Amino acid sequence: QSFLLVLDTRFSDIELQEEEGIPTEEFLESCYAIVPVLDKLGPTVFAPVKMDFVGNIKKINQKFITNKEEFDTLQKIVLHEVNAGVAQVRNSATEALLWLKRGLKFLKGFLTEVKNGEKNIQTAL
Repeated sequence: QSFLLVLDTRFSDIELQEEEGIPTEEFLESCYAIVPVLDKLGPTVFAPVKMDFVGNIKKINQKFITNKEEFDTLQKIVLHEVNAGVAQVRNSATEALLWLKRGLKFLKGFLTEVKNGEKNIQTAL
């Protein structure tokens, strides 16, 4: 059985809050669960991806822990930063979320290529 199939925390398990959006804590837990996957894929090849991925998770988490009740969803974090005029500031949680989303899309694309039979890592990347 693949280690991908036995992950404790999955994005698909996150229950969206009807009016509120994506729960921050569950989203971050799902992101952290992917980090060992990057190690399994290749600790050298994926080191820069992992470093970027973890750094962005930490930035979002730093914002979240400043006020867990206020920032219980990703949407609330983004709206707060937009209203404060800091959403586009370097190292903001909003910027980190943007790059984290891009990293997740990249990883999904890579894994899709591998799943579809691509054996060459460079080609899959």
